[in-house]
Amino acid sequence: MTTPSSAPSEMAFFSLLVRTGSLSAAARELNVTTPAVSKRLSQMEARLGVQLMHRTTRRMGLTPEGELYLAHARRILADIDDMERQVSSALAAPKGLLRVNATLGFGRSHIAPLISQFAKRYPEVEVQLQLTVNPPPLSEDAFDVCIRFGEPPDARVMAKRIASNRRLMCASPAYLAKHGTPKVPTDLAQHSCIGIRQGDEAYGIWHFVNGKKTETVKVRGTLSTNDGEIAVSWALAGHGVLMRAEWDIAKYLRSGRLQQVLENYPTPAADIYAVYPPRHQTAARVQAFVGFVSEALKSSP
Repeated sequence: MTTPSSAPSEMAFFSLLVRTGSLSAAARELNVTTPAVSKRLSQMEARLGVQLMHRTTRRMGLTPEGELYLAHARRILADIDDMERQVSSALAAPKGLLRVNATLGFGRSHIAPLISQFAKRYPEVEVQLQLTVNPPPLSEDAFDVCIRFGEPPDARVMAKRIASNRRLMCASPAYLAKHGTPKVPTDLAQHSCIGIRQGDEAYGIWHFVNGKKTETVKVRGTLSTNDGEIAVSWALAGHGVLMRAEWDIAKYLRSGRLQQVLENYPTPAADIYAVYPPRHQTAARVQAFVGFVSEALKSSP
């Protein structure tokens, strides 16, 4: 049976082995012989009773059990690092694995470039970025930080507002010249509206704030997608009216390629939040990343 003190050492060894990509590369980094590395890996597998790696003369790859072990090992090692930093009150630079989730369009356009800058400032943090249409279930340990639109309704997670965001109505000047400009939300029934099938929101239902009341409009159109960038490209091509986050269309509104409509009928707030499990609220890598992104997004689109 592995003692508690040796378990982190084994996990660190396995994580290094995967990172270096070969027994010989791991041996060089550990300053030991290649057979010694091979023997240690074999001893781990014998103790666990499963094969962690497929090994051939030219390459090695993770087995499904190895993938599972690696994922948990990296998370546990990062947690140990956070715990030791908190206990010692060390001011060392953030390091460890940081798993970030974001939506497809916003993640690709805004979060990915920020991660590039973040990685240069904090080279000891290993960042994994996952882009999905829908955010991962909050109950699963699938991410360290999730960047999402709208405050999550789940009190079991921490949510920090990092940027304001409005959903705006827009269309191309060519479309408006041909079909007219909607003056009130109910006018949208006479227009082709570009649909976006994302999240848990009811498809084809658009909400507007009218004084203290929320007005709901059922819209229709011939085009719909689960990708926001595609929806914007269709609006630019004159296919209809689009409701989209200001962050995604601001440059087209400034250039005149898209024109805002129904300006006097705002949509419910959809501010941008960083969401993370409570146990990560003191993690140096999480604090550093959330603070970095919040500072970068401070300016309006």
